[in-house]
Amino acid sequence: MSRDLAKEPTSRDIPIELGHAALLMIDVQNYGVDPKGGSFAKLGERDLDDANRFLHLVHAAILPNQARLLRACRSAGIEVIYTVIENLTIDGRDRGLDYKISGIDVRKGSWDAKVPAIVAPLPDEIVIPKTSSSVFISTNIDYLLRNLRIRSLVIAGFLTDQCVDSAVRDACDLGYLVTLITDACATHTRERHEASLRNNRGYCRQITTDEFVAEVEHLRKTQ
Repeated sequence: MSRDLAKEPTSRDIPIELGHAALLMIDVQNYGVDPKGGSFAKLGERDLDDANRFLHLVHAAILPNQARLLRACRSAGIEVIYTVIENLTIDGRDRGLDYKISGIDVRKGSWDAKVPAIVAPLPDEIVIPKTSSSVFISTNIDYLLRNLRIRSLVIAGFLTDQCVDSAVRDACDLGYLVTLITDACATHTRERHEASLRNNRGYCRQITTDEFVAEVEHLRKTQ
């Protein structure tokens, strides 16, 4: 049977489909958002200044915005999925080569792999461990999303110019309509964050937390 191309979206700038949408929370975990997290353990003085500014932003604005996204999605019955950087083996031998070279080593079941309480997953929400920048490379998330009949993928998390950007691009190439929440993701400097948003604007719709929450509320009232 031929596909009805007339029914396919012709723009990225369209609202999500409530019954076919998921929120993907990327790498919101102690490793990268807590001062005691492993990603901050070996920073030099200059990098430490950037890290302190990043951590202040994360706790003052980004995590609260992510919590608002979670409340809106859960109230609307939108699927919530988390990724965390976490080894599948005790010695981390399963990590991708880039993670091994970069020294990214989050022990299986460790505190570093846990999601902070303010945005913690509910008991029946999916948490996927990964060992590559893109969740679509080192996990079965595409299989899961298709089983869940997801077409609209909303993305938030860390870091904007690394794992978030990789997920945005791969999801688009796999046929998902992606919405990136610009003030619910961050990276270690404002310049890197803004450059990443400019670079992936051609792949996804970019809106704020306020805009997304308003969209969900409108869809709930009209559907």
